[in-house]
Amino acid sequence: METEKIISEYFAHVPQAVFERAKSIKVLITDIDGVMTDGGIIYDDLGTEYKKYDVKDGLIVQHLRKAKILVGAITGRTSQVVENRCEELKFDFHYHGVKDKGKKLAEVLQIMEVAVEEVAYIGDDLIDLPILANVGLAVSPADALPYVKMHAHYVSPFSGGKGVFREVADILLHSKGQLIPLIETLSKKEL
Repeated sequence: METEKIISEYFAHVPQAVFERAKSIKVLITDIDGVMTDGGIIYDDLGTEYKKYDVKDGLIVQHLRKAKILVGAITGRTSQVVENRCEELKFDFHYHGVKDKGKKLAEVLQIMEVAVEEVAYIGDDLIDLPILANVGLAVSPADALPYVKMHAHYVSPFSGGKGVFREVADILLHSKGQLIPLIETLSKKEL
């Protein structure tokens, strides 16, 4: 009962229409810079690139996959750091250096035999609009550009690199009735 109350409070700001859209989602695709990270890029004197990720965003990927929700990334930049993170999280697919994200989404849908309405996408910038404008559930982080947010079904109160991916994953799991059972299973006292 306590878990249900906490989850109810956690999602109090999320419109019911978002949960309705989330019920049919089979694939969660994310941008990386500005969604999984805060959008900052740090280079050292040798040109080595550094990025900061929120570990809670990464932790939920395994539970999405167990729930039969595929997870992928379509990102406009090519970065070994990003490729490494996608591999570490065991994303089902990840494409880097993509300049036409709408075209890449069409290719992904054809390969996976998934309808565009069954895709959720998280994006924050102009390059994401061709996907955001077409998918079943379009989400933007709180710090996305205003003209990008206007194309989202849902604007998260969380910023890029600060939990937006985790919130969307939790919404997907909850819409399918799997978040509360997951929490209760993992929190059973066995000692």
